[in-house]
Amino acid sequence: MQKNMQGKMRKAVALALAGMAILGIFAACAKEPAPQEGTAQSQPMEENQGAASAQRRDTLTIATESEPPTLHPFDQKAVTTGYMTALVYNRLTRIDPETLEPQLDLAAAYENVGETEWVFTLRQGVKFHDGSSLDAQDVKASMEYAQTFATTRDYTSFCKEVQVVDDYTVKIVTDGPYAMTLNDLASLCVLPSELIDAGADFNETPVGTGPYRFVEWVRGDRLSFEKNQEFFDQDRQPSIRHIVWRVVPEGSSRTIALQAGEADFVMEVEAADIGRLEEDETLRVQKNDGTRLNFFAMNSEIAPFDNKLFRKAVSSAIDRDAVVTVACDGEAQAAVSHASPAFAGSSDVNAAGYDPEKAKEYLAQSGIDPEKASFTCVVSNDTARRTAEVIQANLAEIGVKMDIESMDYAAHLNAIMSGNYTTAVAGYTSSNLYSFVSGLYHSSAVNAANLARVQDPMVDFLIDTAKTQLDPAEQRETFVKLSEYLNDWTAFAPLYQTTVVRAYHKDLKGVVVGKNGNVPFELVHWAEE
Repeated sequence: MQKNMQGKMRKAVALALAGMAILGIFAACAKEPAPQEGTAQSQPMEENQGAASAQRRDTLTIATESEPPTLHPFDQKAVTTGYMTALVYNRLTRIDPETLEPQLDLAAAYENVGETEWVFTLRQGVKFHDGSSLDAQDVKASMEYAQTFATTRDYTSFCKEVQVVDDYTVKIVTDGPYAMTLNDLASLCVLPSELIDAGADFNETPVGTGPYRFVEWVRGDRLSFEKNQEFFDQDRQPSIRHIVWRVVPEGSSRTIALQAGEADFVMEVEAADIGRLEEDETLRVQKNDGTRLNFFAMNSEIAPFDNKLFRKAVSSAIDRDAVVTVACDGEAQAAVSHASPAFAGSSDVNAAGYDPEKAKEYLAQSGIDPEKASFTCVVSNDTARRTAEVIQANLAEIGVKMDIESMDYAAHLNAIMSGNYTTAVAGYTSSNLYSFVSGLYHSSAVNAANLARVQDPMVDFLIDTAKTQLDPAEQRETFVKLSEYLNDWTAFAPLYQTTVVRAYHKDLKGVVVGKNGNVPFELVHWAEE
């Protein structure tokens, strides 16, 4: 299908964007130019406090712990990148943050015409940020492009073929019956097909149809976005013109910035500061039970963690309650199951929970000399380090020595996803149990989110079975079997289920904090004075 003049226009835009990306590299090393009319105006945090009320309500400043390693929508598994792509892109479907159920987004309607065929009718009149119009070819190109990345296998492997029926109709053919089609499509960002064909750098110049356009990225400091004046969804029109994400690694510094008015919203609230923030009458704190499972990751391809009994010894040595107290100031729920307790289908059967005497038994049965089993745990933030320090002390009680190494977020993510690590404190979240287990444990996700590098035929069989089961009761039964099997396998030492905590200025309205931690910022607005 040809797009004639529209296609030529997109190619011209692609070349222009490529040129802009090159200029951006040089601009990052030069003095910042004076802000231009119509662009986001980023200011030093100390200047924000004294800004006029009208100017402040034109901007939302969000403090976040980690800088995204990339802005590419597919070549990544970073939570922080997900925050950014939620502003820039739309998908065929989206996940409701409160119910975690899929809803229509770029798709105006759909029909499941057979066990393996789904037909989607697209909204008309949708514009990309480069001015080109969305059509079915963009959906096809985006799906096929996404499938070229190992990091997308947990939400693209179900797709066998994408067919363009007409300009606004696309048929997706699945590789067998697949119950999670609508859920997985909520992860598939739709990009302009001509920019894909032109080899555009979506890390430097992300282009989507979303409520906000990307403006700039000052490495180590901030990322800026501005309102998309042509956003298609009338029910979700953003009212705040500019969104600025400030990178503030230290938890106490984020708290200070919020209370001083230098930030309006904090994504990762320091656990020890929650009470203090709740007492501040100028602020609001939201808490929700989350879907994120935090765990002590063990690389099963590297000795001594290629020994299941040693993995069980480590898991049994860890005091989860102490981890929750020290690392989270009590704002979490201890967990032992490998399937997120947030979803039906999780089971604690066969789990190696805290039992120091049993840990010593497992260690003796493993045949591994603890004096020769020292290793390093890599961490990327303060909470993870505090977690590792508790684990370090717990393991010392059974004679196992563990060192702790801090890394920046990007390096940490690269190390654990590539298998270039021995142990790590990490976590994973999803909007449903199938996506959770397929991302963490399916063999196809090795070199992506399968951090333990599990490659077990039974695990793959149970996950593949669950994806074909349209009956929720049958699927839940399969998940229970999988959970119990993984608990015995001991891929990780599960630690705790996160409580999602977000803090923000009291005049911000429309704040919806999802169970998976996401916030639809296009719905957030300043209260009228």
